[in-house]
Amino acid sequence: MTTIHQAETDLYLALLSQSPTHPLVQDWLALLPEWLATIKDKNRYAHASTYQGAIEKLPPITETHQQSVDLNQANIHIHLDWTKSEYKQTFALLKKLMPWRKGGFLLGNTELPLHIDTEWRSDYKWERVVAHISPLRNRCVLDVGGGSGYHGWRMLGEGAKMVVVIDPSCLFYHQFMAIKHFTQSAKNFPIHYIPVGLEALPFTTQMTGQLFDTVFSMGVLYHRASPFEHLELLKNQLVKGGELVLETLVIEGDENSVLVPKVRYAQMNNVYFLPSVPALTLWLEKVGFSDIRCVDIDVTSTDEQRATEWMTYQSLADFLDKADNSKTLEGYPRPKRAVMVAKKI
Repeated sequence: MTTIHQAETDLYLALLSQSPTHPLVQDWLALLPEWLATIKDKNRYAHASTYQGAIEKLPPITETHQQSVDLNQANIHIHLDWTKSEYKQTFALLKKLMPWRKGGFLLGNTELPLHIDTEWRSDYKWERVVAHISPLRNRCVLDVGGGSGYHGWRMLGEGAKMVVVIDPSCLFYHQFMAIKHFTQSAKNFPIHYIPVGLEALPFTTQMTGQLFDTVFSMGVLYHRASPFEHLELLKNQLVKGGELVLETLVIEGDENSVLVPKVRYAQMNNVYFLPSVPALTLWLEKVGFSDIRCVDIDVTSTDEQRATEWMTYQSLADFLDKADNSKTLEGYPRPKRAVMVAKKI
């Protein structure tokens, strides 16, 4: 069985196991074949077959590789005793899945280490988040816009019972599958990937029936043309009393302060709303969250986001005003990120 087929089977069985206590999962299961078929559609995703081919050509990992996985380090570390040929083969195939934006990942051993040094040092964000949230042990967790799945692995390292990562990106889906490939013989980790956006997930507005104890949305809200709709959808996936962890770009100001970039922000053309923390708090209140806290505010550094061998395009340093790096090229305030934690009433 191929890595992707095995991962999809594991996803189906994991959802099926939840269906007796969460009837809504039947709606997920009904849509699952369509979701998984769409991400492989080469008419929709031109590189889908190339990405899938790269996963299928990765060297098989067996018990003879003396494999172990460490999920609680800055780099997700998959220890492998592999040959130089396997190392070279893997390096070449993973390069076909560039750009790698969220990570990093470390495969191999001290003699033959393969470090996927991603654009983002995603461990920086995780350390800013994890100290302030409810313990994830034995929780079902949803990671919205989870990219390559790095943070999902870290959530699992904190003891989550099950992690579901969602993201509609064909590239990110296959990056996740590449990492998943190297973990399969070590342990059947309960982390799964559904290649869809949040709006595709079935939900109920009833007080019972939801699946997730904690929902993460990190680096997504400012890409949404309707932020209130996004917050509503996040709330609808949470059990009563469940916890939302929201990380997004913010500006200075009062509850009436919101930046709407004219065209681009830090060279991104799909940024819609950057609220102040007081404004974002008000948004969360209006949607129906309680116990709202801003637990961290951080100005993004070029140590955290930068070009690397695994992401060779422009990065943060190229998006800042060369004469005044407190501003973007467009003259807006430099990216600043807030972490908000809230409870569903």
